[in-house]
Amino acid sequence: MSSKFAQNRSFKKNCTAFAAFFIMSVSYCQTSTYGQFWNEVQFNRTINAKWSTELNLGSSYSSTETSSNIFENNIQKSFRGWGHYYLSPRWKISSFVAYYDNKDVPEIGQFKSPEWRFALQAIYYFHKTGYTLSTRMRMELRHMRNGDDDYENVLRYRQQFKYLQPINSKILRKGVVYGIASDELYFKSGTKVTGLSFFDRNRLVVGAGYLFTDDIQLEFAYANEYLPRDNENQIVNAASLTLTFNNLLPNLNKKLLHKNEANTNED
Repeated sequence: MSSKFAQNRSFKKNCTAFAAFFIMSVSYCQTSTYGQFWNEVQFNRTINAKWSTELNLGSSYSSTETSSNIFENNIQKSFRGWGHYYLSPRWKISSFVAYYDNKDVPEIGQFKSPEWRFALQAIYYFHKTGYTLSTRMRMELRHMRNGDDDYENVLRYRQQFKYLQPINSKILRKGVVYGIASDELYFKSGTKVTGLSFFDRNRLVVGAGYLFTDDIQLEFAYANEYLPRDNENQIVNAASLTLTFNNLLPNLNKKLLHKNEANTNED
């Protein structure tokens, strides 16, 4: 009798310990999910055969813990200027300086965190018939304000692999639809503002684009991000819209000049 009682008692203890362990594991592995919308306008300008510049204007919106509306908060506005150098047909070297107006970004916290960002980037292209593979390597220095109003420096390395496939043509040109797929790994130094984990996130992107002309294209994509954090992990499901203009001002000047010449000839 006493042996049976001892077994039941031991069983209850084990069940209690397992239940406590399970609850602690679930609470430790809690994950918050957010829906977001990212949009960016890109202006590219060719200088010569080796050099080009680029300007990006971006804005991001996010849902919150109490609202599933992806436009609930305007969490980020950004301004980014690039310089690109084409080392060879396969190598493209770039650098940028950017300003990000972060406010209530879920991964950072519910406070305003302005940020200056500097980066050095290299892209290697595997040119294939009918599609393009590329790998992108980027090192970023993020100078950003934390919740104590102190500025911290965050080093972050990003490694991306990307696949691009024209659908109704073998090359990208006017009237062509194309598909894209990419995956990117992020690694960072530990700080108060972004957390202590070395692995920052994984970003998976799938989407498509359309070229209205050789110099104007629109790209729409779905992005999934997994972000391990100190207190709780985060998952972001985002819709992304990117509008790109190549040599916008020179093309407008050419059209205006051609129009003026046509009017002059008619007179």
